[in-house]
Amino acid sequence: MLEEKAEDLGRVLGQTDEYKALRRATEALREDETVQKVLAEAERLAQDIERVAQQGKEPTKEEVEQYDKALQSVQGNPVYQQMVAAQANFEKLMAKINARIYEGIKKGAASPIITLG
Repeated sequence: MLEEKAEDLGRVLGQTDEYKALRRATEALREDETVQKVLAEAERLAQDIERVAQQGKEPTKEEVEQYDKALQSVQGNPVYQQMVAAQANFEKLMAKINARIYEGIKKGAASPIITLG
């Protein structure tokens, strides 16, 4: 019974405007070649900086500047901004849902009567 209710909740969440917007924004981000190239470059630079740090060294000023420039480029991209906004909206919805679930748990724990229906 509990698994069925969880699946029902998932189905309803999948039909929300917030989730649909997140899926559209994620797909748009995935399809945007410019953003993908800059994200890949930022990831490569981050790995290079991390590798240098693990060797106990400081990354060069140029490496840090390149990384910052790549991040700024991504963050300034409207497709990326839409994805971040959609993700934040969905996370807000999930926080509300989790709060309601928690309230239900508290009520259920306080009740001596077991109900599954």
